[in-house]
Amino acid sequence: MNNPEAINHSTGSSNYLDDIPVLKNTLYGVIFGSPSAHGKITGLDLSAAMDTPGVHRIFTRRDIPGKNDIGGIISDETLFAEDEVHYRGQPVALVVADSEHNARKAARLIRIETDELEPVTDPRLAKEMGHLLIPSRTFRMGNVTTAWQECDYVIEGRADCGAQEHLYLETQGAYSYPADNGSIMIHSSTQSPTLVQRIAAKVLAVPMNRIEVDVARLGGAFGGKEDQATFVAVMTALAALLLQKPVKITLSRGDDMRMTGKRHPYNADFRIGLTSDYRIKAFSTVMYQNGGAAADLSPAIMERTLFHSTNAYFIPNTEVTVHSCRTNLPPNTAFRGFGAPQGMFVIEAAIAKAADELKIPARIIQQANFLRDNDVFPYGQVARDVNIGKCFAELDRVFNIGQLEREIADFNSRNTLYRKGMALMPICFGISFTNTSMNHARALVHIYQDGSIGISTGAVEMGQGVNLKLAQVAAGLFSVDPARVKIETTNTRRVANTSPTAASTGADLNGNALLIAGNKLIERLKDVAGQMLGCNPGDIALHEEKVFRNGAPTDITWEKLVRETFLRRVSLTENGHYATPVIFFDKSKEKGHPFAYHVYGTAIITVLLDCLRGIYNIEKVLIVHDFGNSLNPDIDRGQIEGGVIQGIGWMTMEEVLFNSRGRMLTDSLSTYKVPDIYSAPEILECRALETEGPGPAILKSKAIGEPPFMYGIGAYFALQNAIRSFNPSWKPDYDAPLTPEKVLMRLYNNK
Repeated sequence: MNNPEAINHSTGSSNYLDDIPVLKNTLYGVIFGSPSAHGKITGLDLSAAMDTPGVHRIFTRRDIPGKNDIGGIISDETLFAEDEVHYRGQPVALVVADSEHNARKAARLIRIETDELEPVTDPRLAKEMGHLLIPSRTFRMGNVTTAWQECDYVIEGRADCGAQEHLYLETQGAYSYPADNGSIMIHSSTQSPTLVQRIAAKVLAVPMNRIEVDVARLGGAFGGKEDQATFVAVMTALAALLLQKPVKITLSRGDDMRMTGKRHPYNADFRIGLTSDYRIKAFSTVMYQNGGAAADLSPAIMERTLFHSTNAYFIPNTEVTVHSCRTNLPPNTAFRGFGAPQGMFVIEAAIAKAADELKIPARIIQQANFLRDNDVFPYGQVARDVNIGKCFAELDRVFNIGQLEREIADFNSRNTLYRKGMALMPICFGISFTNTSMNHARALVHIYQDGSIGISTGAVEMGQGVNLKLAQVAAGLFSVDPARVKIETTNTRRVANTSPTAASTGADLNGNALLIAGNKLIERLKDVAGQMLGCNPGDIALHEEKVFRNGAPTDITWEKLVRETFLRRVSLTENGHYATPVIFFDKSKEKGHPFAYHVYGTAIITVLLDCLRGIYNIEKVLIVHDFGNSLNPDIDRGQIEGGVIQGIGWMTMEEVLFNSRGRMLTDSLSTYKVPDIYSAPEILECRALETEGPGPAILKSKAIGEPPFMYGIGAYFALQNAIRSFNPSWKPDYDAPLTPEKVLMRLYNNK
């Protein structure tokens, strides 16, 4: 099935937030953010800004009719700063004017006075000072203390990985206007329509049923619009309510980069113990999560780091602790992988360091410790249908790992200023929200009199193709031409109390809800067809827009059946509710069964390094991935390719920098680099592992959004191996991203 949105995307006719026709008298907002990273507010002068032509009003915390609280998980974040500012760019005021130009001009005239306080940007220092967002958490299995004595090798080290800017094409934005009976309509670029609705109701002091949130599609999100779209949407709603006029905010790229949080940087200390046959007997690590100035989604991201701290390996004795540290940076937030990449980087760094000290390829340790069926994860879930060994075996069969290693060794022996490196990156990623209560969804299905079908769910289309997958599910379920199916916008009035479209669960949760609703409608249609044909409904089947009786076609078409069902006053509308079965987690014990299933895969990454300049090319990314029974291989392969390159960017060139005063140094595309076409791997080949797929996945098609991101981690270790080939005296460290500047310094360190 082709993507019906492809032609609209490619011709630029798909409608996004900025394409919504504005109503008469629409006003525009510009946010005034704190110029200081930490300080007590002693004065705020709005007079010059208010005198600017075109300005209608400037909003601060004093204008909020409800609670000045936008915290999604913890109530520790304000819409507007109160007595103190905690990061540069923290919203202090909102200027609303007749044009964005006038609003921005006025915002520059706002004067704020603060008593400066010392900002903290280092999470280790924050931990020492007792600045934690939430209590620290530890996952334990076995007995690490005694296990060290049974190890033949014990290696210690440190691993640090940096932040990452989401850089969605569509910046944060919202458009709100008053509706009937004191209601507010919000069009928001958000992954979480219900969160926007709930927080807006709290800030505006109105019931949730007075707030309607509608989302057509997003121009990218990657997790950055799961929580952080909320403050922009709520500001437009507040201004629209108090001014009784439409209000729109679209952040500029610079404002978006400065004001919004990134992927969490992590620092970690690790210890790994192995036996003489390279089995990992024990692993412990303490991680310092840089959460920024407020919790945002840090508690959930910390939890997923813990869940993925051993990646695709069985380690009988583990102890993993994460400290979520409060610093004076913008609150960091969800980003593709949601804490799992940081945890996986640490365990892979530990394995790489062990391999370096033992003078063996890291893949020997990796392969010796792959998960098997009935192994137990550190969080208590028993591993079932484990495919990591099968992925590795198929990768070796198709691409011949040993031959690739020999070719690289031969190349390096014959070249002086160019070296190649290779690394293996296995992945094991759990699918479900780790907060059990979020694993549910609803679908509303209408069959219209002419046989067309309208479907509303809680899924938000953001370029990942969820609308196409839902349309496929519906077209296949009703056995109709896909052109009959329309996926509606995501709207809190049609489908209420939704979970975010996140954690790679969008298709699974909403698709299964759609199946439930659709199957109820099919039973009604079969009842009517049975009455029309004078037979048992069990004899009826719908196939290619025709009614079949005992396998033989009849003269009843889809349209005729729908029309007759309507005339008989049988409902052609149905709701479906789906809640993922089996899953649970007890946080008091840190044990449970939090995931519906796991996604597995293995990648080989090879790089070519210019040892004179420190620049590099990613030559090959060769993957065997466990798709399950892929619902749409084209979409899934596209997600693999995009995820891999985004992961490579995080590990190599994407470096977010702040100075010691909390000022962002990489706040534009001239200072923050992302992979472009010239950075893409020369060869990116992905083979599907032949497997049936798990029941909880939609039609047994495994989730695809986040898992491939982690393959990009292998690029870091491939580069390290190339550096070591050129500079054998270099002692590897584990500090990502490995930018060309860092590579150059390591090529000649101690040489």
